[in-house]
Amino acid sequence: MDLSLLEVNLGYTFENKKLLFEAITHRSYLNENRSWQFPHNERLEFLGDAVLELVVTEYLFSRFGLEEGILTSYRAALVNAQSLAEVSQDIGVNDFLLLSRGEARDSNSKGRLEILGNAFEALVGALYLDGGYGAAKDFLNRILTHRIEGIIEKGLYKDPKSRFQEEAQARVGETPVYKSLDEWGPDHEKQFLIGVYLGGEEIAQGVGRSKQDAEVNAAQNAIEKRGWNNH
Repeated sequence: MDLSLLEVNLGYTFENKKLLFEAITHRSYLNENRSWQFPHNERLEFLGDAVLELVVTEYLFSRFGLEEGILTSYRAALVNAQSLAEVSQDIGVNDFLLLSRGEARDSNSKGRLEILGNAFEALVGALYLDGGYGAAKDFLNRILTHRIEGIIEKGLYKDPKSRFQEEAQARVGETPVYKSLDEWGPDHEKQFLIGVYLGGEEIAQGVGRSKQDAEVNAAQNAIEKRGWNNH
């Protein structure tokens, strides 16, 4: 398998190609390919997550003289699963991922977005091990951190409930109402289902391990359903 095009997309040539193969190997691939010589990418993902957070934190700290709360919101928007999946797609990671046949077919699901985001973190971890902090930092500053401009412009750093309320009030003159619809599971793994409504009409639902998480997910789903991602 030739990964030279992926290296071109990354703007980096690996000394240790094994790290690159490991970064694109999803756990599911090993279930169907027992003889595959490389491990899955979860350890690299663990490392890359920490490197990613440090690079982005350093960038935001140097770039903006803002209070900690705003910087935290900026960082969260830059490194959330959706953002990392989009960047991962932009550099063609999807074309190189090693997945089980079932995962490979499921190309448009939220699960695939999570896999892409995790693979991006694994690639950052691989870059760090192969080229050091400087290589990872150069890559992220070239590929990711510039996205903060659009995030600020579109207000994507705000939490979904705040964003949905602002959009709903501006567009239709309504304030969202959240209603608890269901809950299930044992106390230590409780799941909650919340609906969000505008003017009595249900716009979307969300599930979470707390009512707060479910409300946030419902708001995010409502934003996407209404197409209110952009101003």
